[in-house]
Amino acid sequence: MIAAIIRNGFRALRRDRGALILSFILPIAFFSIFGVIFGGMGGSTPRVSVLVVDEDRSTVSERLVRALLQEPSLDASTHPKAKKGEPVPPEYTAAGAETAVKQGDAPAALIIPKGFGAHPIALGPSNAPGNDRTPIRLLHDSSDPVAAQVVGGILQKVAMTSLPDTMARVGMRYFEQASGGLTPQQRARIESSLSMLENAPAQSGPQRDAGFVALDVRDVAGEKKQNSMIAFYAAGIGVMFLLFTASAAGGSLLDEAESGALDRILSARVSMTTLLAGKMAYSALLASAQLTLMFLWGAAVFHLDLFTHLPGFIVMTAATSFAVASFGMLLASVSHTRAQQGAISTLIILTMSAIGGSMFPRFLMPEAMQKVGLLTFNAWAIDGYTKVFWRDEPILHLAPQVAVLVGSGIVLFLIARRFARRWEYA
Repeated sequence: MIAAIIRNGFRALRRDRGALILSFILPIAFFSIFGVIFGGMGGSTPRVSVLVVDEDRSTVSERLVRALLQEPSLDASTHPKAKKGEPVPPEYTAAGAETAVKQGDAPAALIIPKGFGAHPIALGPSNAPGNDRTPIRLLHDSSDPVAAQVVGGILQKVAMTSLPDTMARVGMRYFEQASGGLTPQQRARIESSLSMLENAPAQSGPQRDAGFVALDVRDVAGEKKQNSMIAFYAAGIGVMFLLFTASAAGGSLLDEAESGALDRILSARVSMTTLLAGKMAYSALLASAQLTLMFLWGAAVFHLDLFTHLPGFIVMTAATSFAVASFGMLLASVSHTRAQQGAISTLIILTMSAIGGSMFPRFLMPEAMQKVGLLTFNAWAIDGYTKVFWRDEPILHLAPQVAVLVGSGIVLFLIARRFARRWEYA
């Protein structure tokens, strides 16, 4: 009897394709996605982009810059990337690097100030006598909270490996102060050793972060904001649930087709194009209302600065709602049953949300996964809302995000209309 019950259960599961997909394919899909995200890191931190500006132009600062450019954990650059066929752009200035960080071109920038070469490092505490090291300015965008910590730690390592002679000279100065002075013979022997150390190649490998280089850390994008990262989470979570809502709204077509109501609607001089457009408009309005409510809640509870960013919010909400509504129509038109649509939509929506940044920030993913994420609505919507609420960019700067969302929405609607022809000839 128990064996018969087991057989019947597996037969029912095999007949229900939706349940079968959710039971086996969805877990494998998610395992694969997160395996690529975390497995692609190779057990190490992904490379962090950092802009480097050398205002000192001393021998010490140039050696440090060369070491930063060669550091495998960093994607360091001293000038913007040259476009194909064009000459190499001029090097960043401090103001140019700060602007680039504010605009999101890089999460961090290191500014080596004048005078750094004279006093680059120190071995004692910052308030110790004679500790007059010149701090390097670290400008960062706190929407990527990991970058500044990674860059700061790697800078200490690079300073140790690229400036061994400088560290030895500082250590000798501390020793001389503590011991009461060196004899001429001792000093000559040490200077000879330091000359050899200065010409030695930089060593690679893990080093202990001892904080030899002073850092002046400043947030250039979010320093005057109050909890504006709430917009990032509202957009990420909001788009994921909008996709589910649009899928459910589009599924009403399948309910009407199964009940026979769709035939009566089409026979009442309502074209399929009009019907799809009406349902998509309803879905888009519902999605807009959901996003608006979510951001209003963020403004009331989490102090999101919504009302000073209303124009950008309206533009992004309209474009995002239009895109997800057309996506819902496509899911309904390509599915043959409501159960099939439910399984397909769950698999696709959760996958899009995983790689698009709704579940895990894209800036922490490997570079290849970040590019794959651009195939989803989630990534473009999150980028657009980040421009509005975090970077305070004007509406014109939303053109790439709006163009992708609206353009893909139009294409998906046309594809949905093509698949919906089967109901006209049924």
